[in-house]
Amino acid sequence: MSRLSPEIIRSHAGQRRKMVDEQLAARGIKDLRVLEAMSQVPRHLFAQESLRHRAYGDHPLPIGENQTISQPYIVGTMTAALGLTGEEKVLEIGTGSGYQTAVVAELARQVFTIERLNNLSRKAQKVLEALHYTNIVFKMFDGTYGWPDQAPFDAILITASAKEIPESLVNQLGEGGKLTAPVGDADEQKLVVLTKTKSRISRRELGACKFVPLIGKYGWRE
Repeated sequence: MSRLSPEIIRSHAGQRRKMVDEQLAARGIKDLRVLEAMSQVPRHLFAQESLRHRAYGDHPLPIGENQTISQPYIVGTMTAALGLTGEEKVLEIGTGSGYQTAVVAELARQVFTIERLNNLSRKAQKVLEALHYTNIVFKMFDGTYGWPDQAPFDAILITASAKEIPESLVNQLGEGGKLTAPVGDADEQKLVVLTKTKSRISRRELGACKFVPLIGKYGWRE
């Protein structure tokens, strides 16, 4: 059952359903829980007011501070790759607008989300609290450190690109856990999924993508 009110779910429902059918399901995203969550989370409320009419389009949107809200297909792909069942403790690096946070909060037990930009963190927290999410914990800090005192995590989602996934974050992934992140340089990146099994890490690629850089101690320099 969604954490959102019936009024919110009804608002823009047709646009969300069209988005899910044409941009996600038609491109091979099959996780029904992810499709349902994205058919309910009000993406327009996470966009800048002047861009809300474009919120359900097949593209990313700027949110200020040289950051973006990712294309719906990318949000769906990254979320589905985690295989969430509802019991997980998830770490998100890069709260951004809070949209990806909301989608994961619909699907996991608890979300710990870190944002280095105070203005974005405050805005996202305001929207998410107004939507009555109670399973999200916020932190304003350098996300490349992760959240060691809450580790291990069942899943980790990194919403900015690094040349390599920081070892500090891989070390916070629990047994059987999955981590998804964009990896590459400024010009070419691929979505990567790591899975930890018996302390060994397996890696697979999901396809090309384009993200803002992961800034921090173990990422890119500002």
